Amino acid sequence: MSARITVQAFFDSPTWTVTYVVTDTSTRRAAIIDPVLDYDYKAGRTSTTSADRVLAYVAEQQLHIDWILETHAHADHLSAARYLKEHVGGRIAIGENIRAVQSTFKKVFNLERSFLPDGSQFDHLFKDGETFRIGDVEATAMLVPGHTPADMAYRVEDSVFVGDTLFMPDVGTARADFPGGDVHALYRSIRTLLALPAETMMYVCHDYPPASRAPQWQTTVGEQRAHNIHVHDGISEEAFVAMRTARDATLDMPTLILPSIQVNVRAGDMPPPEDNGIRYLKIPVNTLGAPTR
Repeated sequence: MSARITVQAFFDSPTWTVTYVVTDTSTRRAAIIDPVLDYDYKAGRTSTTSADRVLAYVAEQQLHIDWILETHAHADHLSAARYLKEHVGGRIAIGENIRAVQSTFKKVFNLERSFLPDGSQFDHLFKDGETFRIGDVEATAMLVPGHTPADMAYRVEDSVFVGDTLFMPDVGTARADFPGGDVHALYRSIRTLLALPAETMMYVCHDYPPASRAPQWQTTVGEQRAHNIHVHDGISEEAFVAMRTARDATLDMPTLILPSIQVNVRAGDMPPPEDNGIRYLKIPVNTLGAPTR
C-alpha cells in the first residue's frame, strides 16, 4: 500500500459488510466508504453501533472527513451516511447513475411525490473517470455497472474499493438480477477492474466466507485474475453470463433489500414522517423476486 494513505476496515458481522476509512497520512483528511446503519428487521428499529465504531476511530485519529462515499445503493444494509455527516461532516457522494435506480424504485415503492429521482439527496454525483481529492491525495471514480446501474469503484493511489462488483477470489462476483442489473455489463466492468496493475490492492464491500476461513476483504488484482472462481483470466463473457444467470436464478432476495433500498436511495435518510409523526418503510407485495409456487 502507498505510504501516502492508510486504510482502516470495520467488519459488520450481521450484514457481512466492510466499511473503510481511507486517510491521507500527511493531512489527516479522510473518506468513509460504505458505512452501515444497524437495523433490527423484526422490530423495525435502527441503531448506530457500527457507525459509532467509525466515529470513535475518526475521533481517536483526529481525522477530518472530506467524503462519505457510497459504491451503490446497497440492498443488504442501510446506509449510515446521513448519521455520519451529522456528526463529522463530509460530502455524501455516489455515481450519477443513481438517478436510474431512484426512478426504478420510486415506482416499486410508490414513493411520495416530493421524492425526486434526480440525485439531489446526495451532495455530489460522480461521473465515470472523475477525479477528486482526499486531502492531498488524488482519487478516481470508476463506473462499474452491472450489479446495479449506479455501481462505482474508487481508486485511491494503488488501492481500489470495488463495492459489490467483486468479492474475494474464493467467493466470486456480485449478482446481476436486481432491477436494472445487467450481467453483460457486470462482466465488462469486472474486466475493467482487472485491467488495473496486478499489484493494485483490492478492497471488497462484503465477504460471505466458506466455513473453512474467517471473513477477509483485502486481495489484489493479480490474485483475482488468477483465482476468482467466477471470472479468472480465460473465462469468456459468454461463459460468465451463462454461469451468473443460472446462479442468480437460485438466490433468495437479500433479507434487508426492502428497507435498505428505501433508505439508501435517499443518501441514508429515512422517509418523511406521515401525519401521525411516524416514519414508515413500505413492503411491496408480490413485486420483487421470482413468484413462488
